[in-house]
Amino acid sequence: MPASDGRRHRVIVFTTPTCPWCTRAKSYLRSRGVQFREVDVARDPAAARDLVRRTGQMGVPVVEIDGKPIVGFDQARIDTLLGLKSGAPVH
Repeated sequence: MPASDGRRHRVIVFTTPTCPWCTRAKSYLRSRGVQFREVDVARDPAAARDLVRRTGQMGVPVVEIDGKPIVGFDQARIDTLLGLKSGAPVH
């Protein structure tokens, strides 16, 4: 996705269907025009194991931007890594 810094970013969101913070993170990314790939770790045990191995975390959401994981919905960090100006919080 082209960000305000002109670069294309690789964004992956690791989620589960029942996670409200996952829904907020995805809604926020969509509201900012960020394209991302969603990985449902509840349906993909291999992805879940890989996520734990890479982050040490079992919780979701994890937003990975250009290989850098953000555990939880950290809007400010997402904006920073994507080179976006801070947006209004998503409720």
